Amino acid sequence: MALIGRIFVILFAFLAACFLAGMIIVAAVLYPEISDLGGAPIDQDALNVVLGFGFIFLSGFALLPALVVVLITEAFNIRSVLAYAVGGAIVGAACYLGLVPFDTETLRFDGIVRRHLEIMTGAGIVAGLVYWLIAGRTAGAWRQPPPPLRPPPPLPSQSRPLS
Repeated sequence: MALIGRIFVILFAFLAACFLAGMIIVAAVLYPEISDLGGAPIDQDALNVVLGFGFIFLSGFALLPALVVVLITEAFNIRSVLAYAVGGAIVGAACYLGLVPFDTETLRFDGIVRRHLEIMTGAGIVAGLVYWLIAGRTAGAWRQPPPPLRPPPPLPSQSRPLS
């Protein structure tokens, strides 16, 4: 029963981390365009659509790499905040590099934009920290048996048990 509850906590933490990382990516990618608008108001509906697509895009691409990190940390009871930050950075970089064409003849990625790689890696670090705050601090705790019940206190010497 504890495993089922843990799965829901992991799913909620993953979705929260992806939502925040998607917001960071959209804000960082749109920042040059937003700062160049000359004070014109931003259409909130369009921004909400972009944030929604950023969340869906990021959660879809980050699911399998993040699942590997979650399985490793749950299996080995890793609860270090640094492990989740590094895991998030690796997942963010892997998500970006998964979209960049790879040349098999030269064994190099073609067309890497350094700024975009930095944005994805930074968003992955923040997502890893958010995941740690929600679910990572108690990684692997569902496997530990519950603490034994304490025995009841002894009866006073003048009392008789009910019969």
